[in-house]
Amino acid sequence: MLQKGDKAPDFQGYNQKGERINLSDFSGKRIILYFYPKDNTPGCTAEACNLNDNLAHFTNQGFVVIGISPDSIDSHERFATKFNLGFNLVADTDKSITQAYGAWGEKKNYGKTYMGLLRTTFIIDAQGVIEAIITKVDTKAHTEQIDKILGL
Repeated sequence: MLQKGDKAPDFQGYNQKGERINLSDFSGKRIILYFYPKDNTPGCTAEACNLNDNLAHFTNQGFVVIGISPDSIDSHERFATKFNLGFNLVADTDKSITQAYGAWGEKKNYGKTYMGLLRTTFIIDAQGVIEAIITKVDTKAHTEQIDKILGL
């Protein structure tokens, strides 16, 4: 499991436009890297819209926002278009990025145990080091959560 102070694993994936994205593409910038279970679901939509509504705030602080889920490029494209999202959504259909970040694991819902994506946000500094990890994400107020952790 990754921890604060660890080097963030580099990754390669494709965004909603079919463009290849590597974490290293954003070297020198701070990154809000958030993992979410599924496009167009209530919690994931609330989280994406909250981050998008505050995108200028993050950009002014030197951040890039990147969302990652197991959904396809096409699903991400529809989701980004529907909600006019202004940041990259990376398709991780083989879950390799999710697993590298430890955001795949055992979940429990309605008494059933299963494997799934663990909603997690990583704040990564300009040198690629993890500044903070949020595992109890408040989807409707995620910006406020991030600001509080970073003292913004």
